[in-house]
Amino acid sequence: MMHKYIGSDVTSMVTLPVIIFEPMTMLQKMAELMEYSHLLDLADQCDDPYMRLVYASSWAISVYYAYQRTWKPFNPILGETYEMVNHGGVTFIAEQVSHHPPMSAAHAENEHFTYDISSKLKTKFLGNSLDVYPVGRTRVKLKKAGVILDLVPPPTKVNNIIFGRTWVDSPGEMIMMNMTTGDKVVLYFQPCGWFGAGRYEVDGYVYSADEEPKMLMTGKWNESMSFQPCDQEGEPLPGTKLKEVWRVAAAPEKDKFQYTHFAHKINSFDTAPKKLLASDSRLRPDRYALEQGDMSKSGAEKRSLEERQRAEKRIREAKGHQFSPKWFSLTGEVTPTPWGDLEVYEYNGQYTEHRARIDTSDSADVADISTIEFNPWQYADLSAQ
Repeated sequence: MMHKYIGSDVTSMVTLPVIIFEPMTMLQKMAELMEYSHLLDLADQCDDPYMRLVYASSWAISVYYAYQRTWKPFNPILGETYEMVNHGGVTFIAEQVSHHPPMSAAHAENEHFTYDISSKLKTKFLGNSLDVYPVGRTRVKLKKAGVILDLVPPPTKVNNIIFGRTWVDSPGEMIMMNMTTGDKVVLYFQPCGWFGAGRYEVDGYVYSADEEPKMLMTGKWNESMSFQPCDQEGEPLPGTKLKEVWRVAAAPEKDKFQYTHFAHKINSFDTAPKKLLASDSRLRPDRYALEQGDMSKSGAEKRSLEERQRAEKRIREAKGHQFSPKWFSLTGEVTPTPWGDLEVYEYNGQYTEHRARIDTSDSADVADISTIEFNPWQYADLSAQ
């Protein structure tokens, strides 16, 4: 069955069994980048432009520990959302804005930064491995510093999908550019060699706008990152020492899905805001059934959701309707990436207004949000269409 898909994008493949899934959607996985958001707070408060990139790039690297999980997250339903609060003053909202090609958009904000991403995953199935190309645009605005950072991550390779122990590697360059000043950081993720040699290692430099190295950076993406001032040849300055800037937090031992403590946190209702949107990933019945260990029910619920999504697509096409996201707007801008062009979505600000109305209301509604029925649908009553 799998042989005919070799060389294809897996987003167009047959429905996959829930036995390979984790009880989390891709929108929730996008939110895992916020675990070490305090590094962006430090970047905003920092007056040194090169240290600013040390903090910000370490933040970008920090999520790779979570990305080494080998379970597949659920593909979001068109119109599905994920909200997160109660973490570092951050408000996070993500929405599935396109089904084919699968695209997600997200916005996060606190007093120090805003984070925006348009993400379109492109994959290539190679039989026993899968190449994943991050066709996306990530922008971070540091509010106090008044600068905008652009991130281009490396591709990822999932090895031994069918035979052997599955493991993940991300060989290649990560580039973070300060679009305001021209400074940048270029970090090289070493490919895994024989017997695991070089796996996890990251090395590189922070460069000034005139391409002079200013800081060397080294570490492992599953462990820690450190920095040291350097000369024009990239050698450490005399009298300076390597200083640690980030270290991965302790993780639960023998966790069934290899979740971090933060992954459990964002997958729970502890990080949900008051009056959670009914389209939120936490409410998906297939995700919840898998979390409870009921694979049979999870598979049935997953098929039901996918059938409903296909039925809505048929109705939408018959009516000549276009799907319009609620919280993000298509800009018409197409930006090139190393792996293809990307249609850019931007945050429209309406979620901020929506949240403000709820947070300032006098409503005493304390209904159990876990009982809300999952509802990302464009048409309220499918049978009436």
